[in-house]
Amino acid sequence: MILLTVILLLLQYRLWFSHDGLPSVLHLHRSVVLQEQDNAVLEERNQVLAAEVKDLKSGLDAIEERARSELGMIKQDETFFQIIEKQGND
Repeated sequence: MILLTVILLLLQYRLWFSHDGLPSVLHLHRSVVLQEQDNAVLEERNQVLAAEVKDLKSGLDAIEERARSELGMIKQDETFFQIIEKQGND
């Protein structure tokens, strides 16, 4: 009976305090959950980028839009108007 008690205590010690015990398992579980959340965010970002690449490859409208918004380009025979808002001293 004493031998069984000693074995039980040793197993409990190993479960709670060893490097591969329950605290380590819980820490790994939290790490996995956080990594899955990060992966979901990155997967969504990848889908957005893939859609943008597909759009750029398939038509000129997306390329034209990027040229206008990012490079400030205009078409031939177009007039560009830039409106500068007056900064008030309210």
